[in-house]
This record gives sequence, C-alpha cells and structure tokens, in this order.
Amino acid sequence: MRRADRLFLIINALRGRRTALPARRLADSLGVSLRTVYRDVADLQTSGVPIEGEAGVGYLLRKGSDIPPLMFTAEELEALVVGTRFVRAFAGERLAQGAQAAMLKIAAVLPADLRGRAERSRVFVPQRWYEVRTGVIDALHEAIAAHRVLRIVYRDQAGKESTRQVEPLCLSCWGHAWTLGAWCRVRRDFRNFRPDRMEFTATGETFVETPERGLDAYLANMGVRRRQIE
Repeated sequence: MRRADRLFLIINALRGRRTALPARRLADSLGVSLRTVYRDVADLQTSGVPIEGEAGVGYLLRKGSDIPPLMFTAEELEALVVGTRFVRAFAGERLAQGAQAAMLKIAAVLPADLRGRAERSRVFVPQRWYEVRTGVIDALHEAIAAHRVLRIVYRDQAGKESTRQVEPLCLSCWGHAWTLGAWCRVRRDFRNFRPDRMEFTATGETFVETPERGLDAYLANMGVRRRQIE
C-alpha cells in the first residue's frame, strides 16, 4: 500500500469517532507495524491534521475540528460515477483500476445520502462492449508515457498492409473504436491508426517531443485545440 493511501485511510478511520481508536487496531487494519502507525500519525499531526492522543492510548480527531467531507453537488457526484463507468469500459485495465480506486476514496468521505444518490445513477456503460485485444490499450498507453518508438504493421480499411515506425502521442476513443495519434516516420507526417488493425512492437528507441512533432502540433494538425478535449 502506498504511504499516501495509508495516510488517507488513517484520517478516514478517525472521522466521526467519539472514542479514541487504538493504534494496534489501526496497524492490524492497515497491515503495518505499530511503529509505522506512530510515525504516520506524527507526520499527520506535524502537517496540521487535528489528531489528538498518544501511543498506548489511541487517537481521535479533535472535537469540533473534524475534516469536512468533500463538497460535491449530486450532479457532480453522478458525473464522477458515470465517468468512472466509462473509464472501466473503455480505457484498459490500468486506468480502470485507477478510476475505481479514486471513487472508493471519494465514497469513503461522503455523507451517506449523497453516496447513495450517486450510486443510484441510471446512466450505465456495459462493461467491455467494445474491447481491443486484451492489454493493447494498456501497452499503447505505456508506450506513450515512456516515449517509445513503435514498429507497426498496419492494415487499412481495404486490408492492405504497410510497415511503419511511429512516435505515439495520444489515444482517442470514438465510442465504437480507438485511434492512436502519432508522428509517422515513414510518411513524415501525423497519422491516426486503429489499434484493432495493427500489430506492434517496441523498437528499443525512445523519442523526444518537439514543437513540430509533439502533441500540440498533432492536435493543431487535426484542427483541435487542447482545451477542447481536456
């Protein structure tokens, strides 16, 4: 478990309590040592979190100074829930897990009425109704983040194959299909490729984005401004 996640869970465990929570119980629930709990609580106190108590007694948040829940409207919460459902359905395992973990953290600090209302949203996204070969989106996502040059064998709509070396810049989901936006070294121009029509391998080479061949240049070439998609 990441330390940031552990600190979040400690604060959440203390929310709303009227009696001190023993450090041993915190340690057992988090799967860490007592020493780790003592250190984490001390760090939280130093950073300004109003935790009272001490080792051997237990901890609680100072009366009247409970950390307020996240202030979302019902519509904002529903948007987050629906957005998570879309990510789980379309964006590969890596982002799906991240979206689900984020929603669990948000739900943990919400009032019960808002949490229940958000969960009752009737906007659904069928899981994996469209999915490229298992792991393809994750692999392309990783290649984009690491600036890896890819060698691809691509089949166009007519089934004609061509081999390219590309610098991957972004992924876009169009509902029924994904596209990879990239700088094509063969055509010396920006191109879009459908992952379900390609086979690809990493060449072992990395690239550096430049103003002429980076994401902003790609978006301008497509007639899109960054703020229109963010």
